[in-house]
Amino acid sequence: MALCGLRLLGILGMVALLTSCASLPKTQRDPQDPLQPYNRAMYKFNTDFDNAFLKPIAKGYKWVTPAIVREGVTNFFNNIADVTSAANNLFQFKLSRFGSDVGRVAVNSTLGVGGVVDVATNMGLPSYKEDFGQTLGYWGAVKSPYLMLPLLGPSTIRDGLGRGVDTFSNPTFYVNASSVTWGLFGLQAVNTRADLLTATKILQEAAIDPYSFVRDAYLQRRLYDIYDGNPPPQAYEQDIGGGASPPPAPSALEAGGKAKAH
Repeated sequence: MALCGLRLLGILGMVALLTSCASLPKTQRDPQDPLQPYNRAMYKFNTDFDNAFLKPIAKGYKWVTPAIVREGVTNFFNNIADVTSAANNLFQFKLSRFGSDVGRVAVNSTLGVGGVVDVATNMGLPSYKEDFGQTLGYWGAVKSPYLMLPLLGPSTIRDGLGRGVDTFSNPTFYVNASSVTWGLFGLQAVNTRADLLTATKILQEAAIDPYSFVRDAYLQRRLYDIYDGNPPPQAYEQDIGGGASPPPAPSALEAGGKAKAH
Protein backbone atom coordinates (compact mmCIF):
# COMPACT_ATOMS: atom_id res chain seq x y z
CA MET A 1 0.00 0.00 0.00
CA ALA A 2 2.99 2.24 -0.40
CA LEU A 3 2.05 5.41 -2.18
CA CYS A 4 4.60 5.78 -4.96
CA GLY A 5 2.93 8.84 -6.34
CA LEU A 6 3.23 10.75 -3.08
CA ARG A 7 6.79 9.67 -2.42
CA LEU A 8 7.82 10.55 -5.95
CA LEU A 9 6.99 14.19 -5.24
CA GLY A 10 9.93 14.30 -2.84
CA ILE A 11 12.23 12.98 -5.56
CA LEU A 12 10.90 15.51 -8.03
CA GLY A 13 11.45 18.37 -5.61
CA MET A 14 15.12 17.54 -5.23
CA VAL A 15 15.48 17.09 -8.99
CA ALA A 16 14.11 20.58 -9.43
CA LEU A 17 16.67 21.99 -7.00
CA LEU A 18 19.57 20.15 -8.61
CA THR A 19 18.73 21.03 -12.19
CA SER A 20 17.53 24.60 -11.53
CA CYS A 21 15.54 24.48 -14.72
CA ALA A 22 11.95 24.12 -15.83
CA SER A 23 10.25 21.63 -18.08
CA LEU A 24 8.73 23.13 -21.21
CA PRO A 25 5.23 22.06 -22.21
CA LYS A 26 5.15 19.15 -24.66
CA THR A 27 2.19 19.27 -26.98
CA GLN A 28 3.56 16.81 -29.55
CA ARG A 29 2.76 13.13 -29.41
CA ASP A 30 5.10 11.30 -27.05
CA PRO A 31 5.68 7.60 -27.80
CA GLN A 32 5.91 6.89 -24.08
CA ASP A 33 2.66 8.73 -23.37
CA PRO A 34 0.01 7.57 -25.88
CA LEU A 35 -2.71 8.15 -23.28
CA GLN A 36 -1.71 11.77 -22.69
CA PRO A 37 -5.23 13.35 -22.90
CA TYR A 38 -6.50 10.95 -20.24
CA ASN A 39 -3.31 11.25 -18.19
CA ARG A 40 -3.43 15.04 -18.14
CA ALA A 41 -7.07 14.99 -17.06
CA MET A 42 -6.29 12.52 -14.28
CA TYR A 43 -3.25 14.58 -13.21
CA LYS A 44 -5.53 17.61 -12.83
CA PHE A 45 -8.04 15.56 -10.86
CA ASN A 46 -5.31 14.27 -8.53
CA THR A 47 -3.91 17.77 -8.06
CA ASP A 48 -7.33 19.25 -7.30
CA PHE A 49 -8.07 16.43 -4.83
CA ASP A 50 -4.74 16.95 -3.12
CA ASN A 51 -5.22 20.71 -2.82
CA ALA A 52 -8.77 20.33 -1.52
CA PHE A 53 -8.35 17.45 0.90
CA LEU A 54 -5.02 15.71 1.38
CA LYS A 55 -2.72 18.71 1.64
CA PRO A 56 -4.81 20.54 4.31
CA ILE A 57 -5.09 17.32 6.34
CA ALA A 58 -1.35 16.75 6.02
CA LYS A 59 -0.61 20.28 7.21
CA GLY A 60 -2.78 19.76 10.30
CA TYR A 61 -1.20 16.38 10.97
CA LYS A 62 2.29 17.86 10.74
CA TRP A 63 1.36 20.71 13.04
CA VAL A 64 0.02 18.46 15.83
CA THR A 65 2.38 15.48 15.45
CA PRO A 66 5.97 15.66 16.75
CA ALA A 67 8.68 14.95 14.18
CA ILE A 68 9.93 11.92 16.13
CA VAL A 69 6.45 10.37 15.96
CA ARG A 70 6.20 10.99 12.20
CA GLU A 71 9.60 9.38 11.77
CA GLY A 72 8.41 6.33 13.66
CA VAL A 73 5.33 6.07 11.44
CA THR A 74 7.52 6.33 8.33
CA ASN A 75 9.83 3.60 9.66
CA PHE A 76 6.86 1.36 10.40
CA PHE A 77 5.58 1.50 6.81
CA ASN A 78 9.10 1.18 5.39
CA ASN A 79 9.46 -2.04 7.37
CA ILE A 80 6.28 -3.38 5.77
CA ALA A 81 7.61 -2.38 2.34
CA ASP A 82 10.77 -4.38 3.01
CA VAL A 83 8.63 -7.56 3.01
CA THR A 84 7.51 -6.80 -0.54
CA SER A 85 11.04 -5.88 -1.49
CA ALA A 86 12.36 -9.21 -0.21
CA ALA A 87 9.85 -11.13 -2.33
CA ASN A 88 10.77 -9.20 -5.46
CA ASN A 89 14.50 -9.57 -4.92
CA LEU A 90 13.89 -13.31 -4.69
CA PHE A 91 11.88 -13.22 -7.94
CA GLN A 92 14.87 -11.53 -9.58
CA PHE A 93 17.35 -14.02 -8.05
CA LYS A 94 19.16 -11.20 -6.25
CA LEU A 95 19.91 -13.38 -3.28
CA SER A 96 22.21 -11.01 -1.41
CA ARG A 97 19.58 -8.27 -1.57
CA PHE A 98 16.92 -10.78 -0.58
CA GLY A 99 18.97 -11.68 2.48
CA SER A 100 19.43 -8.03 3.37
CA ASP A 101 15.70 -7.34 3.14
CA VAL A 102 14.86 -10.37 5.26
CA GLY A 103 17.46 -9.29 7.79
CA ARG A 104 15.99 -5.78 7.90
CA VAL A 105 12.50 -7.09 8.57
CA ALA A 106 13.73 -9.46 11.27
CA VAL A 107 15.83 -6.83 13.06
CA ASN A 108 13.42 -3.92 12.77
CA SER A 109 10.39 -6.01 13.71
CA THR A 110 12.07 -7.15 16.93
CA LEU A 111 14.78 -4.76 18.11
CA GLY A 112 13.05 -1.91 16.29
CA VAL A 113 9.76 -2.42 18.17
CA GLY A 114 7.63 -3.49 15.23
CA GLY A 115 9.56 -1.38 12.76
CA VAL A 116 9.04 1.95 14.52
CA VAL A 117 12.82 2.30 14.95
CA ASP A 118 15.14 1.67 11.98
CA VAL A 119 17.84 -0.37 13.69
CA ALA A 120 18.83 -2.30 10.55
CA THR A 121 20.27 0.67 8.68
CA ASN A 122 22.69 1.39 11.50
CA MET A 123 23.71 -2.29 11.35
CA GLY A 124 24.72 -1.93 7.70
CA LEU A 125 21.64 -3.54 6.14
CA PRO A 126 20.59 -1.28 3.23
CA SER A 127 17.02 -0.81 2.06
CA TYR A 128 16.36 -1.64 -1.61
CA LYS A 129 12.58 -1.29 -1.93
CA GLU A 130 12.10 -3.49 -4.99
CA ASP A 131 8.59 -3.91 -6.40
CA PHE A 132 6.94 -6.18 -8.95
CA GLY A 133 7.04 -3.46 -11.61
CA GLN A 134 10.83 -3.58 -11.33
CA THR A 135 10.70 -7.37 -11.41
CA LEU A 136 8.80 -7.24 -14.71
CA GLY A 137 11.36 -4.76 -16.02
CA TYR A 138 14.20 -7.01 -14.89
CA TRP A 139 12.75 -9.87 -16.93
CA GLY A 140 12.43 -7.74 -20.05
CA ALA A 141 9.32 -5.55 -19.74
CA VAL A 142 11.35 -2.32 -19.70
CA LYS A 143 9.18 -0.27 -22.02
CA SER A 144 5.63 0.48 -20.92
CA PRO A 145 3.18 3.32 -21.68
CA TYR A 146 2.91 6.01 -19.03
CA LEU A 147 -0.27 5.91 -16.94
CA MET A 148 -1.53 8.40 -14.36
CA LEU A 149 -3.47 6.47 -11.73
CA PRO A 150 -6.40 7.99 -9.79
CA LEU A 151 -5.10 9.34 -6.44
CA LEU A 152 -1.98 7.12 -6.58
CA GLY A 153 -0.24 9.27 -9.17
CA PRO A 154 2.44 8.53 -11.79
CA SER A 155 2.84 4.97 -13.04
CA THR A 156 3.00 2.88 -16.19
CA ILE A 157 0.77 0.03 -17.31
CA ARG A 158 3.55 -2.34 -16.19
CA ASP A 159 3.91 -0.69 -12.79
CA GLY A 160 0.15 -0.50 -12.31
CA LEU A 161 -0.11 -4.27 -12.77
CA GLY A 162 2.89 -4.65 -10.47
CA ARG A 163 1.12 -2.77 -7.69
CA GLY A 164 -1.73 -5.27 -7.83
CA VAL A 165 0.68 -8.19 -7.45
CA ASP A 166 2.58 -6.47 -4.64
CA THR A 167 -0.65 -6.24 -2.65
CA PHE A 168 -0.43 -9.96 -1.95
CA SER A 169 3.01 -9.61 -0.35
CA ASN A 170 1.88 -6.77 1.91
CA PRO A 171 1.17 -8.07 5.44
CA THR A 172 -1.64 -5.57 5.98
CA PHE A 173 -3.58 -7.22 3.13
CA TYR A 174 -4.18 -10.17 5.42
CA VAL A 175 -5.59 -8.17 8.32
CA ASN A 176 -9.18 -9.35 8.74
CA ALA A 177 -10.51 -6.06 10.11
CA SER A 178 -11.13 -3.75 7.15
CA SER A 179 -11.27 -0.75 9.47
CA VAL A 180 -7.69 -1.43 10.53
CA THR A 181 -6.54 -1.88 6.93
CA TRP A 182 -8.11 1.37 5.78
CA GLY A 183 -6.90 3.15 8.90
CA LEU A 184 -3.32 2.13 8.14
CA PHE A 185 -3.74 3.17 4.53
CA GLY A 186 -5.03 6.60 5.55
CA LEU A 187 -2.27 7.08 8.11
CA GLN A 188 0.39 6.21 5.55
CA ALA A 189 -1.08 8.59 2.99
CA VAL A 190 -1.28 11.52 5.39
CA ASN A 191 2.13 10.88 6.96
CA THR A 192 3.83 10.62 3.56
CA ARG A 193 2.09 13.74 2.28
CA ALA A 194 3.16 15.67 5.37
CA ASP A 195 6.79 14.72 4.72
CA LEU A 196 6.53 16.14 1.19
CA LEU A 197 4.84 19.49 1.75
CA THR A 198 8.01 21.44 1.00
CA ALA A 199 8.88 19.31 -2.01
CA THR A 200 5.55 19.97 -3.76
CA LYS A 201 6.04 23.71 -3.39
CA ILE A 202 9.44 23.42 -5.05
CA LEU A 203 7.95 21.39 -7.90
CA GLN A 204 5.17 23.89 -8.54
CA GLU A 205 7.61 26.78 -8.64
CA ALA A 206 10.26 25.03 -10.76
CA ALA A 207 8.24 23.49 -13.58
CA ILE A 208 6.42 25.43 -16.29
CA ASP A 209 4.52 22.25 -17.16
CA PRO A 210 4.39 20.13 -13.97
CA TYR A 211 2.66 17.25 -15.76
CA SER A 212 5.51 16.76 -18.25
CA PHE A 213 8.07 17.25 -15.51
CA VAL A 214 6.46 14.57 -13.32
CA ARG A 215 6.10 12.16 -16.24
CA ASP A 216 9.66 12.49 -17.53
CA ALA A 217 11.20 12.30 -14.06
CA TYR A 218 9.12 9.23 -13.21
CA LEU A 219 10.07 7.36 -16.38
CA GLN A 220 13.77 8.18 -15.92
CA ARG A 221 13.71 7.15 -12.28
CA ARG A 222 12.03 3.84 -13.07
CA LEU A 223 14.71 3.02 -15.62
CA TYR A 224 17.28 3.85 -12.98
CA ASP A 225 15.53 1.52 -10.51
CA ILE A 226 15.10 -1.36 -12.97
CA TYR A 227 18.82 -1.34 -13.76
CA ASP A 228 19.77 -0.97 -10.07
CA GLY A 229 21.30 2.44 -10.56
CA ASN A 230 23.44 1.52 -13.55
CA PRO A 231 21.34 1.74 -16.73
CA PRO A 232 23.11 1.61 -20.10
CA PRO A 233 23.35 5.10 -21.66
CA GLN A 234 21.25 4.06 -24.65
CA ALA A 235 18.38 3.08 -22.37
CA TYR A 236 17.40 6.72 -21.86
CA GLU A 237 17.41 7.39 -25.59
CA GLN A 238 15.45 4.25 -26.48
CA ASP A 239 12.98 4.08 -23.63
CA ILE A 240 12.36 7.72 -22.75
CA GLY A 241 12.24 9.03 -26.28
CA GLY A 242 15.69 10.50 -26.77
CA GLY A 243 17.66 13.33 -25.22
CA ALA A 244 16.94 12.41 -21.62
CA SER A 245 19.65 12.39 -19.00
CA PRO A 246 20.02 9.94 -16.12
CA PRO A 247 18.55 11.15 -12.83
CA PRO A 248 20.86 12.58 -10.17
CA ALA A 249 22.73 10.24 -7.84
CA PRO A 250 20.44 8.36 -5.45
CA SER A 251 21.97 9.98 -2.39
CA ALA A 252 20.82 13.40 -3.55
CA LEU A 253 17.38 12.10 -4.43
CA GLU A 254 16.99 10.35 -1.11
CA ALA A 255 17.82 13.57 0.70
CA GLY A 256 14.68 15.14 -0.75
CA GLY A 257 12.51 12.07 -1.19
CA LYS A 258 13.02 9.85 1.84
CA ALA A 259 14.89 7.28 -0.25
CA LYS A 260 13.56 4.97 -2.90
CA ALA A 261 10.07 4.15 -1.82
CA HIS A 262 7.02 2.60 -3.55
